[in-house]
Amino acid sequence: MGDRETETPIADGNNQSEIFRAIEVVERDSLAIAQSFTSLFASLRLALSESTTTSLHHMQCFTDATGRLQESVLDAATKGNRYINSCLRLNEEMKRIDDLASQLKILRKHVDALDSAVNKLLNVS
Repeated sequence: MGDRETETPIADGNNQSEIFRAIEVVERDSLAIAQSFTSLFASLRLALSESTTTSLHHMQCFTDATGRLQESVLDAATKGNRYINSCLRLNEEMKRIDDLASQLKILRKHVDALDSAVNKLLNVS
């Protein structure tokens, strides 16, 4: 029973004001925590929004760059095919020139032989 005498009753005026002060401190701390969470969630929402916007912007840039790259590759392939076809035509023309050169060499030999024969005939007479 000695313990009961040392306990402070709840109805005591000093004890009630301390309880009210403690409740006020808890309320202020709770409000500060709530404001911190509100600020945190607002920051997270903003960061997520910016990230999503940035991701969408990057995806659009990637799509544009891919489209341009595809156009450039198709253009380069077309020009490459034209170049190959031109080289093939030139190769065919060069074969004809080689044939012509061979014919000219043969003709030159015949002209030289004819010239030599004419010179011999002229020298004999």
